[in-house]
Amino acid sequence: MKPLQTIATTMAAAAISIAPFCLPASADPDSALAALQGTVLSKGPNGEDPSSAGDLMLTDAELDSIRAMNATAAIVMHYGGNDWSQAQISGLTEQFGKMGIEVIAVTDAGFKPEKQVSDIETIMAQNPSIIVSIPTDPSATAAAYRSAAEAGTKLVFMDNVPRGFVAGEDYIASVSADNYGNGVAAAHLMAKALNGEGQVGLVFHAADFFVTRQRYDAFKATIESDYPGIEIVAEQGIGGPDFTGDAEKAASAMLTSNPGIDGIWAVWDVPAEGVISAARVSGRDDLVITTIDLGENVAINMAQGGFVKGLGAQRPFDQGVAEAILAGYGLLGKEAPPFVALPALPVTKETLLESWQAVYHSEATENIRKSMN
Repeated sequence: MKPLQTIATTMAAAAISIAPFCLPASADPDSALAALQGTVLSKGPNGEDPSSAGDLMLTDAELDSIRAMNATAAIVMHYGGNDWSQAQISGLTEQFGKMGIEVIAVTDAGFKPEKQVSDIETIMAQNPSIIVSIPTDPSATAAAYRSAAEAGTKLVFMDNVPRGFVAGEDYIASVSADNYGNGVAAAHLMAKALNGEGQVGLVFHAADFFVTRQRYDAFKATIESDYPGIEIVAEQGIGGPDFTGDAEKAASAMLTSNPGIDGIWAVWDVPAEGVISAARVSGRDDLVITTIDLGENVAINMAQGGFVKGLGAQRPFDQGVAEAILAGYGLLGKEAPPFVALPALPVTKETLLESWQAVYHSEATENIRKSMN
């Protein structure tokens, strides 16, 4: 039987090499960034080795079996107000449609664990076959996910996993970008923009969130191991839910306390927008910013030759496709890899338009294209 083409062309036949937590040992950013291509540096939430999304597939017969089940799915997000979340939802919805699975709910917890628990309880009244979700807090939401699993709902997680859950027993699998690799990429891009010398600050996520911690650890370790000419002089955590405002305050404090600071790393694109605002207010037109996630606003800034000189991008649409396929594995009782990861994608102004296509499976927005011109 002919296997279903499951992941987009950019991911097809992706025989990624697996090198968890193996930092590229190089003081040459270009060489180090090249070495990241097709590799995965992250391990899973429970220390699992990563499997490639390109290896996931469903045969025609398996698809027919799934379609005959008349299954339903709910997508329970931690937060829905950014490009990453919307691309995840798009990938999930498109792939579920191909599998004959009806999406009966999409929820947004606004980064509030208590809201997510309420969302899960409300959804369970509809008895969904599948829940695909990213827990806002691995401890505070665990009981709600446990109840869903015990009711027979199949669980697939993106990025974060509830405390005490075991893949293959409590849930099917988790899927993530290579967040450690993206942190590494952002560090090398910072070093490249600073020519290997200067002072930098870090705006990190002050929460028990597995993937954002990976980014922070990776950025910091790479700077400290590969670039002795760069000194980390300030670090500030942000908790949200106003991540843009919190990051602006953190960056403003860094710029005031450390007037010689040359660059600031932000844990993802929404906080990076706050750092951009702080740089503008402070009159620091020379400040270098790198981050994770290719959102439209940071892409526009990059396209204009602004503060953002580079970032590590996730592949959220492909991640959503992989999560939907793994949900199919669960419905069939097919053995699934516990942790699936997609390679990091370093992005600069020169690669911005092609990177947007790879990340979102669509042409860059008009605002981005105009900014490039």
